[in-house]
Amino acid sequence: MGKANQDIAAPGRVKEITSQANPAIKEIRALFQKKYRDRQRIFIAEGRKLIVDALDQGWTIRTLVYAKAAGAEFETTAARAVAAGGDALIVPEKLLSAITRRDNPQMVIGVFEQRFKALETIAAKQSEVWVGLDRVRDPGNLGTVIRTVDAAGAKGVVLIGDCTDPYAPEAVRATMGSIFSVPVVKCTEDAFCQWRPRYSGLVAGTHLAGSVDYRTVDYTDRPLMLLMGNEQKGLSERLAGQCDVLVRIPQAGKADSLNLAVSTGVVLFEARRAALVLGDDGDTQ
Repeated sequence: MGKANQDIAAPGRVKEITSQANPAIKEIRALFQKKYRDRQRIFIAEGRKLIVDALDQGWTIRTLVYAKAAGAEFETTAARAVAAGGDALIVPEKLLSAITRRDNPQMVIGVFEQRFKALETIAAKQSEVWVGLDRVRDPGNLGTVIRTVDAAGAKGVVLIGDCTDPYAPEAVRATMGSIFSVPVVKCTEDAFCQWRPRYSGLVAGTHLAGSVDYRTVDYTDRPLMLLMGNEQKGLSERLAGQCDVLVRIPQAGKADSLNLAVSTGVVLFEARRAALVLGDDGDTQ
């Protein structure tokens, strides 16, 4: 690892690996299966930017794997990972392809510990917006929603019921790094409904039966929980019953619905419009 290796003074280890049969490589490849991610409470992030973002925000790294042919900047990232207590594995590029199952893999991947926030910690604070997702099934949709929540300056995402894994590789890729800056809550529908009476903010849900145009709701200076439904079935009737208002997105064409991530972005940016124009501190942006 050149000079970067000399600068490392931490509990992590540096090792060069060339075989797919190596136990460490096998364990990392297994993380593409949800049962192993759940068991170990870890996940994979691909690409130097995502890994640097995670390290900058204090996420715990277990292992960093990077191509032997990568440039000096990757050695610097590896040095940071080892300094933070992670192991650094130097591998041939073809081994990265085998790990990620992609023909043109990123030159570096990181293995990080998962984080989930407890539902009970969410409070109705002025202007804070959370997005609740009911049984979202597509990892690309979920990752895009997390990225959109980040872009809009909303607080976080609540996964309700049988949702896809936010730490699946496809979901993490779709977040473009926002998985490291957006808090994620995971709960059952029962738990959400039991918690709901303690939330004093506005709960708004998109629903086919919604009679209110989403643009007419006054979101200004109000805590908001925005509930979005499953891609095929929409919001469950039980969750719809937890809403203060059910809204709709008017459509002019022949399509009868919008993609979940698009719908979330449309309503979320309207709800956050005042804050995005003025800034959360009241200064014009």
